[in-house]
Amino acid sequence: MNDADVSMQIQHMVRFISQEAEEKANEISVSAEEEFNIEKLQLVEAEKRKIRQEYDRKQKQVDVRKKIDYSMQLNASRIKVLQAQDDLVNSMKDAASKELLRVAEDSKTYKKLLKDLISLLRLKEPSVLLRCREADVDLVESVLDEAKQEYAEKAQVHSPAVNVDNRVYLPPPPKDSKSHGLSCSGGVVLASQDGKIVCENTLDARLEVVFRQKLPEV
Repeated sequence: MNDADVSMQIQHMVRFISQEAEEKANEISVSAEEEFNIEKLQLVEAEKRKIRQEYDRKQKQVDVRKKIDYSMQLNASRIKVLQAQDDLVNSMKDAASKELLRVAEDSKTYKKLLKDLISLLRLKEPSVLLRCREADVDLVESVLDEAKQEYAEKAQVHSPAVNVDNRVYLPPPPKDSKSHGLSCSGGVVLASQDGKIVCENTLDARLEVVFRQKLPEV
């Protein structure tokens, strides 16, 4: 083999090695780029997940805050409505209380009302203690016999003994609408002699019963 052949063979080997090296370098470059792209995609997806999670967390906080605010506004509205209802009921009760005071001023009407309020049928006792305002004693005594007779006829029993309490009276009527002490607009309180049965038939008590019954309608 002469020098030309040797030189040619060496050149051939060099080209082969260079080609192999170039192909290997290309493979490495391609592989590195693929790995880089995969890693970059993973990082991007991871960041997207973090952003979505953070968004969801903040959205939940906003939703909770909205629910809390709505609940607070709803409660505030309910309180306002209840307060308005309470104010209305109190104003109606005050107006009715003032009207009750006028009832006792009409002696004829009040006398008939007192007789009806002496409801002996509710006690059905042979002996009853009756308490009224000191100012009403004469009116009460004037209708007492008639009330006892009506009870005896309806219950078909003997007329009961009714003792008007002349030591302890119901409170007097209020002096004016601004009075806050104990007062009574009229009516009577009936009790059995042993005090176990009490029937409060004052005008104020009857008014309170009516308001309790009518409150749902109001």
